[in-house]
Amino acid sequence: QVQLAESGGGLVQAGGSLNLSCAASGRTFNMGWFRQAPGKEREFVAWVSVSGRRTYYADSAKGRFTISRDNAKNTVSLQMNSLNPEDTAVYLCAATSTVVLSTKPNEYDDWGQGTQVTVSS
Repeated sequence: QVQLAESGGGLVQAGGSLNLSCAASGRTFNMGWFRQAPGKEREFVAWVSVSGRRTYYADSAKGRFTISRDNAKNTVSLQMNSLNPEDTAVYLCAATSTVVLSTKPNEYDDWGQGTQVTVSS
């Protein structure tokens, strides 16, 4: 089992940026970022492969968010630019042992506690 811990959330004005980080203990495979707003289902945001060479984004994140990983430090980051109030949510990182791209929360094995991102208008 992998333990994950997110950091970097906070309050930012619309148009601003945040960089989220996820520290993992233990070996990780493919990693994803999800978000969950109050009263809404958990939503896929971005995915990165084991090597870091492949990435995939939800339409809402394309062109604004960048996912990356540093395997030497066992961290995964999510750089978020041009934030808007609709991005307000708890952001969670997750690890999956599947070898293919996955956007479904139930295909991820381990989850962090999440970090709150609030974007004011």
